[in-house]
Amino acid sequence: MLTIGRLAAYVGVTVRAVRHYHQRGLLAEPERDASGYRRYDAQAVIDLIRIKTLSDAGVPLARIAELLDAGPESFARAVTEIDEALTTRIADLQRQRKRIAELVGGDRLFLPPEVTGYLDALRDAGVSPRSVRLERDGWIMLAARSPEDVRVWAKEKQAMFADPDFQRVYLAYDQARDWDPADPRLERLADDIVAFSGSGDDGSWATDDPLIETLVASQPGSSTPAWDRLNRLCTERMSGR
Repeated sequence: MLTIGRLAAYVGVTVRAVRHYHQRGLLAEPERDASGYRRYDAQAVIDLIRIKTLSDAGVPLARIAELLDAGPESFARAVTEIDEALTTRIADLQRQRKRIAELVGGDRLFLPPEVTGYLDALRDAGVSPRSVRLERDGWIMLAARSPEDVRVWAKEKQAMFADPDFQRVYLAYDQARDWDPADPRLERLADDIVAFSGSGDDGSWATDDPLIETLVASQPGSSTPAWDRLNRLCTERMSGR
């Protein structure tokens, strides 16, 4: 026969927990012996292990009380249901672990892999962190607005950036942000940019790239005097076509 302390230690619970199970009617409370101590038998060990196992699985105490009184078939069915619930819970926890790990994974928490691959290509090519951040923010806005299209657009952008000439123009545009507005290189860069862009119905410099449209709309104040002049030069060239 076991004292309450030895019973609790063997099963891995506290003495307080055993007494709580007594109060809830889950575990039968034995009579005291001549010395005034309660002595627990093997059945008490079995019952307490069942209670602890079900409780650890997240089963409410009220439900545990029902299961302890259930017949073998009902108990087996209930255990199967609990196992299925645990399987779902484990899958949810695994997804949460993956999301938590992605918190230190840079942009992958916010964007699909096609976009993060494109952003990585920008970094590898030497695009400034400032411009990469602007692009990233634009892609986040696009992904929120058009999640079904953003993967296709990202693949197209990555294919464009694989073109050495386009990459050269992109890098030059990135660097031009801090140029003097009177820098003569802006004239040549405008010619290069126009070669990769289209014109609107009014003859102004335009593009059907949704990323650029989103960047313009979501990044007020991100331009500079050099970029402003470059945009005007591009518009003038497209108007003269």
